[in-house]
Amino acid sequence: MMKYFNSILLFFCFSISLHADETRFELSPTAVEAYHEVMNLRFKKAEALIAKMKREEPSNLIRIQLENYIDFFTVYIREDASQFERLEKNKDARIELIKQSNLTQSPYYLYLQANIRLHWALARLKFEEYATAFLEVNKAFKLLEENEKLFPNFLPNKKDLGILHAMVGTIPDNYKWGVKLLTSLNGTIDQGKKEIEWVLEKAKTTEFLYKEETVVLYAYLLMHLENDSETAWAKLNSGFLNPEKSLLACFTLANVAMRTERNDEAISLLKNRPVGPEYFDFPYLDFMLGLAKLRRLDKDSEIYFSRFLKNFKGKHFIKEAYQKLSWNALINGNEAQFIEFQKETLKHGNLVVGSDKDAQQDAENKYTPNVSLVKARLLFDGGYYNRAYKVLLEKSTSDFKNERSKLEFTYRLGRILHKMGRTNEAIRYYNETIENGSDSPYYYACNAALQTGLLFESLKNYKSAYRYFNICTSISPAEHKTGLHQQAKAGIIRVEGRF
Repeated sequence: MMKYFNSILLFFCFSISLHADETRFELSPTAVEAYHEVMNLRFKKAEALIAKMKREEPSNLIRIQLENYIDFFTVYIREDASQFERLEKNKDARIELIKQSNLTQSPYYLYLQANIRLHWALARLKFEEYATAFLEVNKAFKLLEENEKLFPNFLPNKKDLGILHAMVGTIPDNYKWGVKLLTSLNGTIDQGKKEIEWVLEKAKTTEFLYKEETVVLYAYLLMHLENDSETAWAKLNSGFLNPEKSLLACFTLANVAMRTERNDEAISLLKNRPVGPEYFDFPYLDFMLGLAKLRRLDKDSEIYFSRFLKNFKGKHFIKEAYQKLSWNALINGNEAQFIEFQKETLKHGNLVVGSDKDAQQDAENKYTPNVSLVKARLLFDGGYYNRAYKVLLEKSTSDFKNERSKLEFTYRLGRILHKMGRTNEAIRYYNETIENGSDSPYYYACNAALQTGLLFESLKNYKSAYRYFNICTSISPAEHKTGLHQQAKAGIIRVEGRF
């Protein structure tokens, strides 16, 4: 849920000596405009407005948060280790300046310290600094809890608390060591959801700068923790976000569109995204466009993956991009090019995210997937279920030579039939996959159990849903285990006590 942001900034310099009786935290018109430009990823314009604040309202420390947002997005989007190391040093200086203000009567005093820590916790996750990230989250939570007692109706504080409360209950088992570092953090999905909903309700009648940000966070909570993708899309698509002006809005809407069977809409959003020198470079949007077009089996997906690989200097999704280029070659009958791209997969990128690990493993094993299964998978992921079904309609398990292909065939048919509303047939294929694949290293059986749980949950058969969610957590594939188990755990929490 949480995987998909980054930021940029000039070196932070504190050149003004500020005293407690001179300082304030004020959402002045210039500060509000700067915040919106940051969220649009128009950092040059935002930096110019922050410079104006330093000249015209030098005592207004709200600019510290604005500068930190820019740093965060820079690091999160670019994934540049040297830039992360340089910009991260600004964190302690900013927090210290807030402390020196002694504006303890302002709800922003503790909130800004916590918010800055949360941003850098997320940034640290990009660079695998997991222990430090958990410690940052713990410090942030304590600050937010203290601020909640002092200012129980302060909306920004409630926003951050709500997300933390919702997330803590679904931390994957392989990060349980990190939970021990969260000495004070506790909460549930329901608690966090209610807190975010309270914020959004209050925001209807109150000026609230972070309203769009909160809507995005709420949508992701609904999609990843509540399994309610349609409501998530409705929230995001209700006019709060402007993808024609904001790259961040374009990314968010396209990301959710690709997860909610709206692949054509995602392509339209990404092709028509705002461009120009005033916008921060966001190469991952080309990766997304390449992936969306490949899921429609568009031959020109290669253009966008190649552009991503040329312009992106970060760590993640590079191996996957080469893998997807190889798939594009394969389904278009160019086996020689497929082999070349598979070789490139081994030469580039890192092994942190699951999709890159999958690409690496396939390349190491020189695995050539079945063309029909690749097409069916891509079409399914794009939401083109009838087209995907037609690809597999005349196939049977005996048509596939190896264990992996046989498992993927029954799994893929189960997924397609599930989405087509043919639930009894879907359950049969899911069960066949679980029975034959629970001990295999592939994710098919684990996800088949998860999807069966979700299917029964949608039918309000909570007892069966609970059973299949637990089956999911009992299967330990070599791929995607963390994410699948996290979703199953969220499902267990949702259905427990309902049967």
